[in-house]
Amino acid sequence: MNMHSYLTREAKAFVKRRNGPDEVIRVVPDLLYNNTGQCYQLYTAFEEDPDDLGRILFDENGFWIYDGNLLSVTEQEQLADFIINYIERL
Repeated sequence: MNMHSYLTREAKAFVKRRNGPDEVIRVVPDLLYNNTGQCYQLYTAFEEDPDDLGRILFDENGFWIYDGNLLSVTEQEQLADFIINYIERL
């Protein structure tokens, strides 16, 4: 299996929201999804009781799908792009 390695630890992503103010989303790597890909849980950042915004699942070929109903397609694409292109600052 040729697994891609993207974001490996929790990070915050800035998302330009279409319907409402822009927002920072907390992206949390989760256990491998059915051992066939990577999963990232999505939450609002900076809140004591964060909202669960769903998750993004990546398969072994690098294709992704959003599992949730609170983010627009554009917002989903922004988060997937963030995860794929994440580079840790030293």
